[in-house]
Amino acid sequence: MTCTIIDDEPKNVRVLKKMLEEYCPQVTSISEATNMEEGIQVIQKSKPQLVFLDIEMPYGNAFDLLDKLMPVNFEIIFVTAFNNYTLKAFKYSALDYLLKPVNIEELKAAVKRASEKIDHRNTNQQLNALLENLQRQNDSLQKIALPSKEGFIFILLDRIVRLESHGSYTFIFTTDKEKLVSSKSLKDFEDMLPQTIFFRVHNSSIINLKQVKKYHRARGGYAEMNDGSMIEVATRRREEFLEKFNF
Repeated sequence: MTCTIIDDEPKNVRVLKKMLEEYCPQVTSISEATNMEEGIQVIQKSKPQLVFLDIEMPYGNAFDLLDKLMPVNFEIIFVTAFNNYTLKAFKYSALDYLLKPVNIEELKAAVKRASEKIDHRNTNQQLNALLENLQRQNDSLQKIALPSKEGFIFILLDRIVRLESHGSYTFIFTTDKEKLVSSKSLKDFEDMLPQTIFFRVHNSSIINLKQVKKYHRARGGYAEMNDGSMIEVATRRREEFLEKFNF
């Protein structure tokens, strides 16, 4: 796998290059650049399969660079010191990122994932979803990427009615009566989804608060959803759940 490192700090380039040479034997050739324009030229010349891309650079950031190259035909691992809100946008679009300073084990895992994804070529879809999410301030208008056999399904958060745990998998039920399956755990989704909209009412269920039609006190407490499903609200979660509706 050939790769290019683009970072405006030469020291960062040297460190990452050394880590790749020592710990990632699947990387066979490494080119480098220290600014946006040089990065574009290096990518066009060397045609890498994988690009490590620093977010902030002088005279243009990573997204300016990608805008000039899209559609891209390489995998991308962003290298960033961005805040949690922005990192959530990366998670939603299922694009890989590494936080500075780069951790060796995280680097090895990211390179392994990239090598497995080379043949699938979903990167342009994921980039488009990322750019949309970064531009949207409203949590409910964010898109999340759900892996499928063919690649990814991109779905607006507003379309999700509820999520249900089934072992190591999660079922996602949508407003269109679709039932999608994800290999992510319910805990993964709980950590990722905005708490202003989604609430874990039970060990096995997360619901979209905007999709709650009624609350039934009978049998310990149930949320009736707009799709007709009845979801148990655990006793320990009931008070916090009702506070979401100012009760």
